[in-house]
Amino acid sequence: MELRRRELLKLGLFGSAALILPAERVARTKLAIGNRIAASRLPKPFTVPFEVPPVAVPLRRTADTDIYSLTQRQQSHEILPGLQTDIWGYDGISPGPTIVVPQGRKTIVRQDNELPGVHPQLRYTVWTSTHLHGSASLPQYDGYASDITNVAQFKDYRYPNFQNARTAWYHDHGVHITSPNAYMGLAAMYVIHDPLELSLPIPHGRYDVPIVIKDAMFTRSGQLIFDDNSESGLFGDVVLVNGKPWPFMPVERRKYRFRILNASISRSYELALSTGDPFTVIGTDGGLMPAPQTTQTIRHGMAERYEVVIDFAKYSKGTQVVLQNRGLPNNTDFDTTGVVMAFNVVADASDTTDNEVPAVLNPDNEAMQLQPSQAKRTRLMDFVRRNGQWSVNGLTWEDVINSGFKATVANPQLDDVEIWELRNKSGGWFHPVHIHMIDFKILDRNGRPPRPYEIGPKDVAYVGEGESVRVIGKFGPQVGRYMMHCHNLVHEDHDMMVQYEVGTGGFDPIEEDRAKPSPGPAL
Repeated sequence: MELRRRELLKLGLFGSAALILPAERVARTKLAIGNRIAASRLPKPFTVPFEVPPVAVPLRRTADTDIYSLTQRQQSHEILPGLQTDIWGYDGISPGPTIVVPQGRKTIVRQDNELPGVHPQLRYTVWTSTHLHGSASLPQYDGYASDITNVAQFKDYRYPNFQNARTAWYHDHGVHITSPNAYMGLAAMYVIHDPLELSLPIPHGRYDVPIVIKDAMFTRSGQLIFDDNSESGLFGDVVLVNGKPWPFMPVERRKYRFRILNASISRSYELALSTGDPFTVIGTDGGLMPAPQTTQTIRHGMAERYEVVIDFAKYSKGTQVVLQNRGLPNNTDFDTTGVVMAFNVVADASDTTDNEVPAVLNPDNEAMQLQPSQAKRTRLMDFVRRNGQWSVNGLTWEDVINSGFKATVANPQLDDVEIWELRNKSGGWFHPVHIHMIDFKILDRNGRPPRPYEIGPKDVAYVGEGESVRVIGKFGPQVGRYMMHCHNLVHEDHDMMVQYEVGTGGFDPIEEDRAKPSPGPAL
């Protein structure tokens, strides 16, 4: 008799991935890898047109809330020319629809799980949990990993959207199967605008472009191959941008703003332009920087977002500018992963409004004004591999489950300012560390100042090999339990995820608003 997941949760037996992923998975993975499509059959870079994901349209609007309904479902798409690939997407597309909202206007987003009951290749039972990454949501709407939505269930997520303008994103966070769920395609952008950002003469509208980067590997028939390399990381030989392999984008001779999200499962990128020209970075995970920064390269970890401006005015028509990936340690590189996409300069500017980068952007961001003297305490968070599992301060999410979801690594009180030292003494891997709910400021990296493009509000810190990164944050505005984890989603699943609790008496992230059977009542 199969134990139900709820019973496993109560018994504390849900923590081991071995309980969910059958032994045959290894054999299936090896079979798929042996069937990997040859590089010669992949499309040549810059032959597939660039596309922008659609913007979601609300079902209806009330006086203060936009109401959306999204369906998580499997659908086939032509990703590699001439082949069909089964993906999992919000409304059947990957990336899913971009949700765009003004600051201060709330949203309700229904997530209806209509995915297959069993993963088509890995054969695990499917559930999801949707995390709006970059939102200070209440605990029960944060996508707490063990707050699962089974197939044929739905959950209505409520988002406050009171934070400043930013590039957020929503993606799957289902406990212990986040990496294969997200790899199948469950990711999309969520953009908040505010009056300050909209008033600046930076690129807006059609010159404000989302770029979602992800790598993948395919069989000869076009299906995705999931290989986590003995629970260390997943690396594909095809680089997808907004779901297209190495696309080309026609651009005009003017400035463009690109919201670049690394949605890869395990790959980090060192981004650079083939011309050697710099990027102008104007925003980080939590929105606009105090002032723009220029850099020739960006070390871009999983889940980080950088808003960059590229000025194509200096290039003559017919110029091709390639977005390169120069590679970083402890990634598995292929001959095909050194480039990301191309910008083809095709015309003079048809519109020259909002074509500047002012010297001051947002000097009043709360996170960036925090000073070490305000910190009530400093905590050490050690990211290591322990007994074959990835851990934080010796704890894993299995430990959290077995504690009845009580074990925490920290309990700051509401509005406390703290410094957390994120330490990775290993030289064999890197960890992009995501602290849910808050924005933080990076104080230093191995005692040295942060890189110029990191001088903005962050919610993910790239903690490289042998690095120790100190961050400062104010813990609020919500009370309750929130996760912290490595955003190498393979590490997260096995089991580098813990929780902290702000104050006491917050909403229970699992019990407060459980998923319900579909179909639900009309929104």
